[in-house]
Amino acid sequence: VQLQASGGGLVHTGDSLRLSCRASGFPWDDYAIAWFRQAPGKLREGVACITTVDGGVVYGNSVKGRFTISSDRTENTVYLEMNSLKPEDAGVYYCAADEDISKTRTTMTSGRYYGMDYWGKGTQVTVSS
Repeated sequence: VQLQASGGGLVHTGDSLRLSCRASGFPWDDYAIAWFRQAPGKLREGVACITTVDGGVVYGNSVKGRFTISSDRTENTVYLEMNSLKPEDAGVYYCAADEDISKTRTTMTSGRYYGMDYWGKGTQVTVSS
């Protein structure tokens, strides 16, 4: 299994940024693929997840309306389009995959972190005010 996140960087408040996650080595249709983030001193937070079996997407409450998750099966890549970025969006962003689709979706909205089967290395997003 390989999950490789990229696209992080330094932006200003209100800017946009797109993260990419190349995901391979597992059957996409049986898994949920998700983005998490973690800021220093804070718990890991679910940002968004996507399931290609039904096209379902779920967002964390703090990013609804600003972030969009999408996938390109031909490129084995999941994207996270982040708009109207705020300083509180800063952190290390990770992509992850889990076979328990229901658990992953719940993680996005409940604020509770249940763990994921597979993790990639993170990419740093910094938002200056």
